Amino acid sequence: MTSDFEAQLRSVSLRVTRPRVAVLTALHEHPHVDTDTVISLVRTELPAVSHQAVYDVLRVLTETRLIRRIQPMGANARYETRVGDNHHHVVCRSCGAIADVACAVGHAPCLTAADDHGFVVDEAEVVYWGMCPRCTAERTSQ
Repeated sequence: MTSDFEAQLRSVSLRVTRPRVAVLTALHEHPHVDTDTVISLVRTELPAVSHQAVYDVLRVLTETRLIRRIQPMGANARYETRVGDNHHHVVCRSCGAIADVACAVGHAPCLTAADDHGFVVDEAEVVYWGMCPRCTAERTSQ
């Protein structure tokens, strides 16, 4: 998998560095995690990596669209490596769990705006809100 990440970095003209590969690995193995979690995961492989280095890597990987940054209302930003397919998310109102949801209809942008105001729309972002199975079970058992 490391060679895939190296190829991805090179494809957007980024140098291959240990922190960049470590961040991509962490996000591939743990999608939808926040920055503090990414830092903790990266530090298991690179104990001396600084907070700022991870922040910088997240920024550049987001700018080059190798990762996606999502921020559901009321939550910290989360990151994932699944990009380019315009998928959506479902978020638990109780515990904050996030899961991927396939495009609502068809190909990107997946939805058609009632009035696009002249914009050329190439992406739609949808967040479904509800209760995850675990929280639903806990609530009904009380």
